[in-house]
Amino acid sequence: MVSNIRKNNFGEYRISGIAILDRDLTGQRIEEIPVVANREDVLHFLKENWVDEVFIHVPEDMKIPQGLVDGCMEMGITIHLWMADTAAQGVGMNQTVEKIGNYTVLTKSVRMITARQRITKRGMDILGGLVGILLTGIAFLFVAPAIYIKSRGPVFFSQTRIGLNGKPFKIYKFRSMYMDAEERKKELLTQNQVQDGMMFKIDDDPRIIKGIGSFIRRTSIDELPQFWNVLKGDMSLVGTRPPTVDEWEKYELRHRKRLAIKPGITGMWQVSGRTKINDFEQVVALDTKYILEWSLWLDIKILFKTILVVLKRDGAV
Repeated sequence: MVSNIRKNNFGEYRISGIAILDRDLTGQRIEEIPVVANREDVLHFLKENWVDEVFIHVPEDMKIPQGLVDGCMEMGITIHLWMADTAAQGVGMNQTVEKIGNYTVLTKSVRMITARQRITKRGMDILGGLVGILLTGIAFLFVAPAIYIKSRGPVFFSQTRIGLNGKPFKIYKFRSMYMDAEERKKELLTQNQVQDGMMFKIDDDPRIIKGIGSFIRRTSIDELPQFWNVLKGDMSLVGTRPPTVDEWEKYELRHRKRLAIKPGITGMWQVSGRTKINDFEQVVALDTKYILEWSLWLDIKILFKTILVVLKRDGAV
């Protein structure tokens, strides 16, 4: 049995679905919990849906489904193995023994962080978010009239993005494109400079509002409303870039690891020559490097590098 679970802000778990590995009960319910997958499609389900963590519990006479364990680790999903299944395994790097309810489990993750580190990072986000909201309010006084004059319509732009562990959320920006930008994107797909279409980027994008749109993107002012996402907890000051829904749908297992942490306003990709990177696998490599090497000091260094990039106007952040 495999349970996909979600964790709330108080550290409490809620089972959101079950996968039965020795038979196909997909679509049925066990004690009001839906059976969402079987052995053949459980990895596909985990890749395509919002799952925070996975608890694996199989009988003592059954081998651990190593393919499932490896797939979860490749995707960056934290897993909990019932200790009866793992008694012979030692506790290594990024592994710890803990209690979940009445179960003693071996927890594995791509990057273990302490409660103090998590609280400190969130504290930095709240402080930075408050400062950012103040800057957003000041910018609004000047940016909003300029956007409205050049292109009638909402000053703010919102879009569904995929966040931590596959959770969808609404991201906010100052609108830098004309109102028909999403429709025109389909016409411009053949000019996409990112291989395999895993992201969308072209030079001199004609959808950008002439004058004010180019200015706020070049100076990263269009990103300021994302500080509201940071305060809400959907994003962090530093993290990985949140993909759009259509990008997310193209992901392979290894790409999902990018979402093992909260997406950020800035990150390692943004300060490593974003405008010059057209290979999505390089973006994944940079994001994976950030996740594996994460520390509070690394976040501080990236924030300072971001400020320098913005001041130099070396590509939008």
